Amino acid sequence: MKYITGIVSVLILFSCNGPKSTSQETAEVAEFSDSLRYEQESHLKNIRQLTWGGNNAEAYWSFGGDQLVFQSDFSEWGVSCDQIFTLDVNNAQPGQRPPMISTSLGRTTCAYFLPGDSTIVYGSTHLGDSLCPADPPRSVGGKYVWPIYDSYDIFVADMAGNIVNQLTDTEGYDAEATVSPKGDKIVFTSTRSGDLELYTMNIDGTDVKQVTDELGYDGGAFFSPDGTKLIFRASRPETEEEIKEYKDLLAQGLVQPTQMELFICNVDGSDLKQITNLGNANWAPYFHPSGEKVVFSSNHESKRGFPFNLYMINIDGSGLERITYDEVFDSFAMFSPDGKQLVWASNRFNGGNRDTNLFVAEWED
Repeated sequence: MKYITGIVSVLILFSCNGPKSTSQETAEVAEFSDSLRYEQESHLKNIRQLTWGGNNAEAYWSFGGDQLVFQSDFSEWGVSCDQIFTLDVNNAQPGQRPPMISTSLGRTTCAYFLPGDSTIVYGSTHLGDSLCPADPPRSVGGKYVWPIYDSYDIFVADMAGNIVNQLTDTEGYDAEATVSPKGDKIVFTSTRSGDLELYTMNIDGTDVKQVTDELGYDGGAFFSPDGTKLIFRASRPETEEEIKEYKDLLAQGLVQPTQMELFICNVDGSDLKQITNLGNANWAPYFHPSGEKVVFSSNHESKRGFPFNLYMINIDGSGLERITYDEVFDSFAMFSPDGKQLVWASNRFNGGNRDTNLFVAEWED
């Protein structure tokens, strides 16, 4: 689940001046890449823009590393709220409309490839209503909130968009599903216990097991490269006032995401540890290929909510390092299966509009 606002520029450099030498081509590639990169972003190289318009986010790699599945509300693609699309990473071009593989009904979120790259798993509200669910007010009592639609369930679809399986059918919110790199487990967030907790299940929906059980929003979980650990975001209301506010909002299908930290645990929920204590919102974590670090989004350096930038931290909570230097929004980072590329959503260099686009870069440790 996500909320994004932003801005994106279209920086297209090309030439029709005839053949160039290899050195000239290399120089122009470097110029193009640097036009999408801030000088301090030493981990990112040869950045390419993948979408041009709308709000595009939660782009996750196929097991083969050549496709992305993501959600978008881009009206020029014929949708009125988030739907699921796929994208060929190596052939993304301005003006193209990628294939939509959700039903176009309801609202969708958090799509992820299943092993074999012939099916995806995603959350959708279409069984509750064919129309997009109404957007709640962005703030309650002056505080920013996210909707938790109780009509979300988790489905499996083929690449033609046909739903081939329904994995959840309990009352309440079931969404935010991601798949283990080992291809055997799915982790997701559910309100079936009365609170927002993490659960795992087999990729066919069987053997559901609860992972977390502390009061607060546990969500956005991802598996470690070896499939043994989970990294996720969580809120932890502590005072009587905070607990009452959290429960009151949840009863209205809302959650306040402005105070979240990162936690790590084994897949069964054991050895739970908080690894950030930065304040504000720390979320959208994803494991570094080594399994010893995580990349995440945070606004902890902000006094007014923005900007959000990418950071990296060791799984023991040490070694915090800033990765991006945007002035508005960078989030939803994910490493390619071979660990050589990073995809993320950003408002960078977009001239002041409200679009959020996808970018991919070569990663340098």
